Amino acid sequence: MSQDKKTPLYETHRTLGAKMIPFGGWDMPVQYSGIIAEHNATREAAGLFDVSHMGEIFITGNPKSILLFLESITCNSVASLSDFQVQYNAILNQNGGLVDDVTIYKFSSEKYMICSNASNYEAVTEHLLEHLPISGVKVDNQSLQWHQIALQGPKANEIFSKFLKRDLDSIQYYRFMLLPYQGEEIIVSRTGYTGEDGFEIYSSIPIGLKLWNELLEFGKPYGLLPCGLGARDTLRIEAKYPLYGHELNDQWTPIESGIGWIVKEKENPYFSSEKILFQKRTEFPLKSFHSH
Repeated sequence: MSQDKKTPLYETHRTLGAKMIPFGGWDMPVQYSGIIAEHNATREAAGLFDVSHMGEIFITGNPKSILLFLESITCNSVASLSDFQVQYNAILNQNGGLVDDVTIYKFSSEKYMICSNASNYEAVTEHLLEHLPISGVKVDNQSLQWHQIALQGPKANEIFSKFLKRDLDSIQYYRFMLLPYQGEEIIVSRTGYTGEDGFEIYSSIPIGLKLWNELLEFGKPYGLLPCGLGARDTLRIEAKYPLYGHELNDQWTPIESGIGWIVKEKENPYFSSEKILFQKRTEFPLKSFHSH
């Protein structure tokens, strides 16, 4: 009997005929109609992905303390973020390896959210708590309270705009909005892991389940398909996006991993910043296929 965790959509996946596999400690759908069909639907129309196994860690507190803290453990410039902007970044260990590659959401100078990989969010939370300043910053792992689905593909904007009955063009790439939906505020982020336009939608679990079912039905005439991890993997490889545990790990620096474009010189040092910046200046050889 599998001891893997199940997302709130587990029974829905089974009903849809998904083939389930273990992934990062979770029982996840690898495919529904087939990897090629799901891949092509996402490239040509739209695909809907269950990503509620991902982690959501909130950082709140004093603006100056939060910024100093986040800048000390990441390689990209958190200071450059404006409100309601998302940033691809990496949480570093003391040797410059990656605890995880993450996206950081800035709500305000007093509130950020880190979206972390499913297999890593507990390690990220532990790492953050270990290096937390004595006062001024609070770390809250809310991963099990949030639901996340990803609507991806060239028709994603049309489908979701018509579904919500509102124009979403104002949400630029790597930006997000808080939108009212059925009595709560959902996070709608113009981000993804497929190389296509689309949205990652964060909500409570009950609303997430409703959104999945209603979006699938609404999107059918547009060619929307439910998609599993198989298509998610082929899509991300085609787009040259790295995956933690494959192209990224706790031994390789961001430069060695091929994500050196997120390495920035900052006002204050961060973990192994001297080594990492030296590697960037000297065009240190990659250990990974990834390029941006």
